[in-house]
Amino acid sequence: MSKKLFVTGTGTDVGKTYVTALIVKKLYERNKQVAYYKAAMSGNERLSDGSLIPGDALYVKNISKIEQPLDEMCPYVYETAVSPHLASKIEGNSVDIEKVIKDFDKVCSKYEYITAEGSGGIVCPLRYDEQKILLQDFIKSCNLNCLIIADAGLGTINSVVLTVEYMKLNNINIKGIIFNNYEEGNILHQDNKYMCENMTGLKVLACVKKGDTDIDISVKTLEDLYE
Repeated sequence: MSKKLFVTGTGTDVGKTYVTALIVKKLYERNKQVAYYKAAMSGNERLSDGSLIPGDALYVKNISKIEQPLDEMCPYVYETAVSPHLASKIEGNSVDIEKVIKDFDKVCSKYEYITAEGSGGIVCPLRYDEQKILLQDFIKSCNLNCLIIADAGLGTINSVVLTVEYMKLNNINIKGIIFNNYEEGNILHQDNKYMCENMTGLKVLACVKKGDTDIDISVKTLEDLYE
């Protein structure tokens, strides 16, 4: 039976894909059957033949060395570097939540540990026209627990607390927080960790430094995040 985890962030460019790749890599190196999934991905490169390469999925695949085919990882791939709901309006091919869930279930049927990554922060519209689909619709439909990635620097108390409060308000289960771009001995980063834990009641499970090729968290702790 598959075990699943959803990785979200406090915003864009906090390092979700980087940290996700390290998580997937760690599990794969321990001989786990692991897979990656992302419902919709924007800002991708278009090749000369017109096809689009899902950049985040390719990054995770290259870092982790997983064998999962790229075409299983993301059902909706857009070129325009904006929120998926707007990219789909510009390019067509709007997100169908039933397809997203169906494709996710197919991945879950083939692998033991599936790490799903969100687009942007937790409040990311996947579609916003006659149908309104948010990331939380996918999370709740698939009954996923969540891990929050946050930048360790200035402003993270506000972004972490607001993200946590929104998720709690929408009955989304949070397993913990991971800090990215953490600097040992940096008093701001140390205090941000203390304050985020105390103000949210959640544990900062790991602190990832720039350039890390491994995540400082036990495989047992990682496995326990997945349900």
